[in-house]
This record gives sequence, C-alpha cells and structure tokens, in this order.
Amino acid sequence: MIQQNKPGLLGAVSTLLGMLEINILTVNGIGKDRRGFLLQYPSQDKVQALNSALAYVDSIQVTAFRSPTLFDRLALRHGQRLDMAESDPPTYHFIREELGLLVDFLGDTLKEGGNQFIGIRGVPRVGKTEAAISACVYANKKWILLSSTIIRQTLRTTLMLDEAEDSVFLIDGMTSTSRGDDAHWQLLNRVMELPTPKIIEHPDVFLRDGHIKRELDFIIEIRNQPQDEIRIDDVAISFSSFDIS
Repeated sequence: MIQQNKPGLLGAVSTLLGMLEINILTVNGIGKDRRGFLLQYPSQDKVQALNSALAYVDSIQVTAFRSPTLFDRLALRHGQRLDMAESDPPTYHFIREELGLLVDFLGDTLKEGGNQFIGIRGVPRVGKTEAAISACVYANKKWILLSSTIIRQTLRTTLMLDEAEDSVFLIDGMTSTSRGDDAHWQLLNRVMELPTPKIIEHPDVFLRDGHIKRELDFIIEIRNQPQDEIRIDDVAISFSSFDIS
C-alpha cells in the first residue's frame, strides 16, 4: 500500500528489485492507493532480502507477500479486486462495465474443469449469456446449450457422442423448469454426473422448481449498477432470448 505517493517511488522499488536480480513480470495499480507486482526471483534468499528491505521503506507498506492466486493475477490484470459477498455459496458481484473481469474469472475457473456447478443471476438485459459463452471461448472449451432460446428455443434430450468430453453445459433454469419434459430432465440428470462444468442461468428458479437438488459451488451476480436489486419475481416468463436480455 502506498503511504506517500511521491515522484520516483516506483523507480526506487524497481532499482531495488534489479539489484536483487528479481524480474518484474507484471506491475499494475490496484485501486487508488495500491500497487501490485508479479515477480520472478532466482532464489528464496533474494525474496527474503527484498521483504526485509521493504520493511524499512516508509513510503510503502507491504500488505501481502505470497505466491500469486487466481484472484491476485486477475487484480493485476484488471487493476481491481473481485467483489465477493460473505455467503454460502460464495457470491461474486459484477457490474456490466466489468464483463471483461468476469469473463477472465469465469474462464480461468472453467479451465480447471471438474464437475463444477455454477449459477449466474442478474437483472434483465445485462449480458449473462454473452459472458458465459465468452468465458467458454476464453477457456478454449466447447459450450453446449441444453436449454435456451438464444437463437431459437432449445430443449435438448440427447447428446452427440463427442459432446460429453471437455465441454461446458449451459442451462437456462427458466426454460428447463417451464418447458422441459421428462426426456429433457433425464438428460440433465445424466449431465450432472459428468466431470465437466455446468453453468445454470436463473439458478434460483432451477433449484426451486426443477427436479435436481444440488449445492452450487459459487454464484455470479451481474448488475448494470451496484445498487440494482435482483429479484426473481421481476423476471418475466418470456423466452425471446436465452437469458431474457
């Protein structure tokens, strides 16, 4: 954290890193008064020396000194940290202007694969479907629409032979619960057992009115503005698009 923002501060830190033979891979401001570095170092001794030296620099305060997490890399890439609510399941908040951050976060998560169960909720016409598909493209994953009306109404009852491998399944909770027949829900039950990610739009409706009961790994919420309120009752049962947006 920058305690005294004065000219030459970044240069002084860079000089110290250079003398210790530590390379700066990424540097970026995070918020108004923080600056983050992604470093490459030749030995652990060099890192310990850097940490000790920075403790005597009055102009900055080291708030974290660790191996980078996914959230650290995203913060460096976009200059801001993810907004996560303390809830169960974890809920991450985004506004429409942060769709780039959302795509990177969701895409990096999808790269991990596994039987993930992810919910996306938001106000109408905010880009929920676009963000989910873009994240699949970024993760180099094939995306399979099991229920949607993004182009035309889709209610899948079967999978092709190659669709179960390395795919991300997108499910519109409102379309499935309102129009899905027994064959459709049999397919959804089979898909839930596959070791691939599932993204559920309108997860509250899906879990409340559907035939599948399962805990979400995390939820993504998207608003136009931070103060927008997301209410299930405000989402009209209309199927002019996949996510009513």
